[in-house]
Amino acid sequence: MVHQFGDFQNVVYAEALKGIASRYPFDYPSIEEKAAKALPDWVYRYVSSAAGDGRTQRANVEAYSRYGIIPRMMTSPPERDLSTVLFGKKVDVPIFMAPIGMIGLCSPDFHGDVAAATAAGATGVPYCLSTFSQTRMEEVVPHAGGTPVFFQLYLPNDRELAASFIQRAESSGYSGILLTVDSWTLGFRPNDLVIGNFPQFRGFCMQNYYTDENFLKHLSKPPEEDIAPAQRHYATVFAKPLDWEDLDWIRTQTTLPVAVKGIQHPEDARKAIDHGADVIYVTNHGGRQVNSGVPTLQLLPDVLKSAGTTPVVFDSGVRSATDALIALALGATAVGLGRPYAYALSYGGAESLTHYLRGFLAELDLCMAVAGFKDLEELREAGVVRVTG
Repeated sequence: MVHQFGDFQNVVYAEALKGIASRYPFDYPSIEEKAAKALPDWVYRYVSSAAGDGRTQRANVEAYSRYGIIPRMMTSPPERDLSTVLFGKKVDVPIFMAPIGMIGLCSPDFHGDVAAATAAGATGVPYCLSTFSQTRMEEVVPHAGGTPVFFQLYLPNDRELAASFIQRAESSGYSGILLTVDSWTLGFRPNDLVIGNFPQFRGFCMQNYYTDENFLKHLSKPPEEDIAPAQRHYATVFAKPLDWEDLDWIRTQTTLPVAVKGIQHPEDARKAIDHGADVIYVTNHGGRQVNSGVPTLQLLPDVLKSAGTTPVVFDSGVRSATDALIALALGATAVGLGRPYAYALSYGGAESLTHYLRGFLAELDLCMAVAGFKDLEELREAGVVRVTG
């Protein structure tokens, strides 16, 4: 079945004729502005913050303006097929919600993980649950219905705990593992440092740890009775410098597809594939880790060449469907949304996030229609051009 996502705007216009205006905004600046008012200040600071002076975060966003797509005329497709294959599963959309460690705090009820999964079920947009979640992983998946949900793994230095996380994800119905390799320690984030803002140390979004027997066995009391020992033990297991043997080990622990998240160099893409990666995930963590100033969109083409036939997914700096369209035209299999969906969640939970995702898909679908592309294959064949001036 081909979904006409662009029809969403017709629904909005039809409602307006009845005097019913949209409750939620459609453009990114308005969404962020609304989130800044809705979120507690310390949550908004954490989600919005970047490494160093924010150079990489800004470069990620600005990079899209240097590329463009040339529309083709008299080839208008009445139906567009936006489907792609993600982790071996055909999905109707080429976008997904990237893992965000504090997404649980971004909905009004502080259960954003469940709200994001609910929106995934309502829209068909896959969701990636972070290791850091307000709701334990087993309770999140059912809310997504049949939409795939993936589990993002921060690999702890405790192999028993790591194996348990992976096995819990597999047994509870996750469709793949995303191994994050660029964040074994925190980037330098002045906006958080100035107020000492690290929510995990306060016990937020730690339910996957606090419900795991391999974590709890190191504590004399459960975290709800005495959180200080749990915080101290977490600090000892989180910082795990990764090497390629860790990926070899993960491959022995699961039959699920594994993506390596954080790849930016083409040689690292080849190494990841050689050590068993099924998917390459190009990202610089939204500019939150290394303040290098190199936008991921600029790095994507070389990684794609190195990856060969291995699927490459992508995120960082995407603020609109036109940004996603450019990344898809360059060759990305699917494109991840980050801060925008966290902000869209903040003022209405699953309802406002569902509205945002439907609007994003409508823009993507309509851009394809107006540009004359019936599917992603045609879009990639046309490619992009560099914009000058």
